[in-house]
Parts: sequence; structure tokens; C-alpha cells
Amino acid sequence: MKVWDFNLRHLQAMTKIAEFGTMNAAAQAVSLSQPAITQALVQIENMLGIALFERRHNGMVQTQAAAIFLPRVEAALSHIASPHVTMSRLRALIALADAGSYIGAAQTANLASPSLHRAVSDLALVLRCTLVERRGKVVRLTEAGVRLARAFRLAKVELENGLAELEALKGHETRTIAVGAMPLSRARVLPAAITTFLKARPQVRISIVEGSRTELVEPLRNGALDMMIGAQRDPLMEPDLVERPLFRDRLIVIARKGHALDGAAPDLRKLGDFPWVVAARGAPLRALWENMFERHGLPLPAVPIESGSMMTIRQLLMDSDMLTLASPDQVRVELEAGWLAKIMDLPTDLGRNIALTTRVSWKPTEVQAEFVAHLERAAAA
Repeated sequence: MKVWDFNLRHLQAMTKIAEFGTMNAAAQAVSLSQPAITQALVQIENMLGIALFERRHNGMVQTQAAAIFLPRVEAALSHIASPHVTMSRLRALIALADAGSYIGAAQTANLASPSLHRAVSDLALVLRCTLVERRGKVVRLTEAGVRLARAFRLAKVELENGLAELEALKGHETRTIAVGAMPLSRARVLPAAITTFLKARPQVRISIVEGSRTELVEPLRNGALDMMIGAQRDPLMEPDLVERPLFRDRLIVIARKGHALDGAAPDLRKLGDFPWVVAARGAPLRALWENMFERHGLPLPAVPIESGSMMTIRQLLMDSDMLTLASPDQVRVELEAGWLAKIMDLPTDLGRNIALTTRVSWKPTEVQAEFVAHLERAAAA
């Protein structure tokens, strides 16, 4: 089944059954008749293919399935945060946010364009805020619309996780883990964690999305990614995200094999005589590089090329006299092959923390929590 098959009001009723323990009390809490809430429960259990409650003479008792599924429902409803949101309105706003036009959204969501337009308009009306603005032929979400679409996406993710957990309970593994991986994490820690995790959970699917932090942070905030691994930001500017340090990375200066500084044990002043290729301003690695020279009162060397791509940097170093900073893990193959050479180690206080970044509101599923544990063990090793 799909998330869109649910009735949000019926899902809220299920949480009230769990909270109050009787159908009558739950019905009063959501302003439904007892027959209506009974029918809603039967419908949801039939859709899920599993019982959520045991009917006893003294009330309703949650099953194991309910203990798994209902916290996801509660998390989804907390993201939605309004009794006026229906599933059709939620679906319409997400589709419009993704497509950028009513026609595209209607095609994506397989809905009639007038129905989608009406759903978004009704949503703006009941919430008393402008969600969409037109600029010529282009439709754009307002700030309020962007925030609401993000909340709706996170609600959808919670319900999808709940469904996947129920399928696993029934013996059908459909769970996935989506990881945003910045370059350093892909060198050793992430592959090691995946290898050991899949030995224990071979049927869980892992999706690795590679990119820079700029490319990965919005998918993480919107729920498309479960977690992101890369250099820790200090301070962390997004209040809806949280970082968990994994390990301390020691950096080295590298150049091509046969470079004038290869084997010369140079000082910092000598490093400034050569051009560098380093990450753009704002990246933690760039800040460390600048600090390395500035704290000794030395001028910053020339940076004719800014890049965070190790593949690009490797070729640039091999074809020139440029220098760069990198983790030994990132260039281990190149060092062993004799293509690049370590010029010097950086002082220990100029290392960087590699961290796991998640949403503040993220509640990991069973397999996601296990995967994080494997990441932490791989990082410790």
C-alpha cells in the first residue's frame, strides 16, 4: 500500500485509541461516532494486513504492530501540526513543491490539475497563509510554503518508515537507508560500515548519494536522506540539524611524486612558495588551511584553483607543482602507487572532526539505528 491511501483523521483516531484505551473515549477525542471510529480501525488494519489492537472486555490493547507503527503516525502528525490538513492537500503541496508548476505536479501526482489547484488553495485558506505566488508563468512557493512542504515531506517519510517496519515484522524486508556521503566518508569508514552491516542485514537496501555538503544538506532536511557523513561544521548553522562526531581526521600536505618538496621536510614558509588547490571559502578544510599560515603570521599562498573534488585535485597535482591538504585515507591508493607523495603532517590541533549529521526530529528505525552503530564501530577502528 501507499502512504496516500491513508486518511489522516483516521490515523489520528488510532493514536487516541492507544492513548485512552477505549473506542468511546477515542471517538470523543476526534469527534467521530463510535461506529465510525470502529469502521476506521477495521479499514486501516485491513489495509495494513495486520492487527493493531486486541479487543478485550476492559478496553483496547496495543499489539506489537501498533507499538511499531503508531509512534511513526504520531511523529507524522506532529510534523503536519494541523487538523485541517488532509492527505490530498498534503500530497498536492508536495507535488507542487517538487514540480514547480501545477501541470507538472498534476502529472507527477497523477491528479487532475483543477483538483490539485483546489487542494493547494483550500490548504492556504484553512491555514490562513499564502503558500504559492506566481511570477509570470512560473509558480513558486512562498517562505511559508517551503516550510510547510518540508514538514509534509518529513511526515510522509515517517509514514513510509512505519509501513516498512510493519512489512519487516511480517517477514517482508522493504526497509532502506539513504546516506549522504561527502568525499572523506567514502574513503574507508562508510564502506567498512556497509560491509559489516549487510552481513547481518543482507536484505536491507542502502542508497549512497555522493556530493558536497551544499548538495546534500537540503535533501537531508527534506527527508530524502536519513543521514549525512562529512566534516563537522562549527558552528552548525541549521537549527533543525544535529551532529554526532565520529572520528578525528589527521591531515597531510601532498604533492606529485618527485615534487621539489618531496622528501625535503619543508617549513611553512617554503610551502607558501608554491600554488595550492584547496576547497572554496566557507568549507572547513579551507578554514584549516588558512589557519595553518595565519597563526604563524605568514601570507596565504596563491590559490589559482578552488576544488573539493579529490579526483580533480589528484590530476591537477600530478600535472603541476601545486600542493593540497587531504586525509591519508583519501589518497591512500595514490600514495601507494607512487603517483603522489606526502610532504608533511599537519599539527594534531589542525585536524578536523568527521561527523554524522541527522535531523533533530529524526527517530531512527531499528535498522537505521543498527547502521549508525556499525558506523561508530568502523570509525573507532
